[in-house]
Amino acid sequence: MRIGLYPGTFDPLTLGHSDIITRAAQLVDRLVIGVAINRDKGPLFSLEERVAMIEAEVADLSARTGVEIVAHPFENLLIDCARDVGAQIIIRGLRAVTDFEYEFQMVGMNRAMDDSIETVFLMAEARHQAIASKLVKEIARLGGDVSRFVSPAIKEALMRRYAQRP
Repeated sequence: MRIGLYPGTFDPLTLGHSDIITRAAQLVDRLVIGVAINRDKGPLFSLEERVAMIEAEVADLSARTGVEIVAHPFENLLIDCARDVGAQIIIRGLRAVTDFEYEFQMVGMNRAMDDSIETVFLMAEARHQAIASKLVKEIARLGGDVSRFVSPAIKEALMRRYAQRP
């Protein structure tokens, strides 16, 4: 069984993330969405909320493709998370050259720790390449329309969250 791990904070899950998930599901038999706890980033949504959003968003894809897709919170090293879930492949999404420079360093460190786990880079479709969760949150916070960047359910969650804030 080929198991892939697609890690990130997913705060929130964007259409760019969903595009990578859809394409990654074609490469593996089981796809683990590693939801990073990363307290340093100060996420808008709690870990539980992010996991629930991911599970809701991938349910149809999993049913249609027969690929098991699960959300898995983690707070340890990425390579240790990959080992924990039995992943042979780490899937990373790339948007721009700046992403590649950081990812290139991370791959080198991960390979030094465990060279049996391969990293695969997927580019989001061109229409999704500029989408960043940070920018989506800023647009939503300022009352802009994020419907081109997130699913309707995620848009609704963003609108509710910012309506609750002073």
